[in-house]
Amino acid sequence: MLLTLDAADGRPLHEQVAGAIRRAVAEGECAPGDRLPPARDLSRALGVNANTVLRGLRTLRDEGLLEFRRGRGVTVAEAADQRSQLLDRARQLVADAAHLGYSRSDLVEMIRGLS
Repeated sequence: MLLTLDAADGRPLHEQVAGAIRRAVAEGECAPGDRLPPARDLSRALGVNANTVLRGLRTLRDEGLLEFRRGRGVTVAEAADQRSQLLDRARQLVADAAHLGYSRSDLVEMIRGLS
């Protein structure tokens, strides 16, 4: 898995780490069940602190894209590729709504009205 960070990107490094792993999953570079390299190895490869990598990994765990298992390390969750695509589309929807002047709560109400 080849991950890179963009020094010109204004986002915090942990968000860039999470985004890079999301892309790897979405593009099929990491398949469900695949084990990720240890955080220390990722941090050395990316040139960032291990805690920064761990924070990005925890974000992805909370989103359901990664699973932390004692003795097995960090693995890609079973439905991660589908979930990753859905999360990307949801983020784009929130960005589009904001561009049009709608708040997140406005968007939530619109979605509730769809059922």
